[in-house]
Amino acid sequence: MSGMFDSGTRLAAENGDEVEIIDLLGAGGQGEVYRVRTPGGDRALKWYYPTSATPEQEAIVRELVTRDFDDSRFLWPEAYVAHRGSFGYLMELRPDRFRGLPDLFRRQLRTSTRALLTACLYTVEAYQALHSRGIAYRDISWGNIFFDPDTGDVLVCDNDNAVVEGDTSGISGTMKFMAPELVRADPGARPGTQSDLHSLAVLLFLLLMNHHPFEGKRELGIHCLDEAAERKLYGKNPLFVFDPADDSNAPDPMEHTTVLATWDAAAGKLQELFVRSFTAALHEPARRVRESEWRDALRAVLDSVVECASCGRQNMTEPGENPPPRACWGCGGRLVLPPRLTVTTPPPRAEHHIRLRRAARVQAHHLLPEPTRHDCSDASLVAELVEHPSKPGRFGIANRSKETWTGTRSDGTSQQIGPGQTVPLRSGLELDLGGGAQAVVRAK
Repeated sequence: MSGMFDSGTRLAAENGDEVEIIDLLGAGGQGEVYRVRTPGGDRALKWYYPTSATPEQEAIVRELVTRDFDDSRFLWPEAYVAHRGSFGYLMELRPDRFRGLPDLFRRQLRTSTRALLTACLYTVEAYQALHSRGIAYRDISWGNIFFDPDTGDVLVCDNDNAVVEGDTSGISGTMKFMAPELVRADPGARPGTQSDLHSLAVLLFLLLMNHHPFEGKRELGIHCLDEAAERKLYGKNPLFVFDPADDSNAPDPMEHTTVLATWDAAAGKLQELFVRSFTAALHEPARRVRESEWRDALRAVLDSVVECASCGRQNMTEPGENPPPRACWGCGGRLVLPPRLTVTTPPPRAEHHIRLRRAARVQAHHLLPEPTRHDCSDASLVAELVEHPSKPGRFGIANRSKETWTGTRSDGTSQQIGPGQTVPLRSGLELDLGGGAQAVVRAK
């Protein structure tokens, strides 16, 4: 094992736990990460290089440990560890199912449109939870988010740069993701939740478009992308590749085929937020897209994803009723939209439109007007579309909740649908889902 510690080295955490080094997991710009054995089970230990083990960083780590932020989406510092003039901290190990975003951008893993949208939604809500507690992350980038390519679950790592809003110690971020005012070092500009919103928009664009929002024709003309060139590209003169008023940095049709295709495949609801993020909000930080706006848009688009009947690929469609026709991004065939289920929540009333594709699901968050955290797992499943076991092509809505529903057909007749039971899918079917939530099946 090559690193600052040998296997078997024993350390003492400040919380009283004995820590034994097992092996080196990896290294980064600030330090190394080890697998360690503790009385509570195996953990990860991040240990700082001497150049990074500053008094300012030590104060940040101690404050984060004291804060005890309990959120399953974050590998949060759990305990402070000191040894021979340096220090580090313990955190949970990252499960193997979570993969780094560079693997996605290099196309070294398989995922789906639905999983990517889910990852974006979960990422937005994770940072929203952090910001709501008065903590600015300051280094949102592709190096600090890991996701499960099958489910879209996310984990935020390297949380040792997060500080209380207003604290100016520590780093300002990663250049490609930093707000332009920070790249330019404008007077009075400092990292915080407002600059986090810009970094978040860049991360979402990369996740969905597999491309950076400012890397178009201008970048191709740069012969040496040194720090000065990066400052100009990302801070002094940033220009969105799809800026509706200036196409001088548009994607090159030969070199940037991926982003041209992914942008065309994106729902207009998301395109609008990206245009705002990378045009007006570049110059007026107060106009940056808030987490709540991203959350609502991503949920609506996620609920509107449908499979192409010809090639089976997942496509984003526009949420709501009577969306404009679209062609499949994969085969170019015309998408045929399935019926939609409109769920009306209890007061303050909100509507959620769910396209009833094969295996479509209604989750617990669909029954809430303002869910603080979305969950697309089986644990929060309320209903799902199922095919009749002996009559292919016939579908019903299965009750996966603990409530007994009342279903009313278009002719006015009604029936009770208990947990585990299924009601045939018919246009005009109305469902009382309990707790003040209602649903109706619509043809389009």
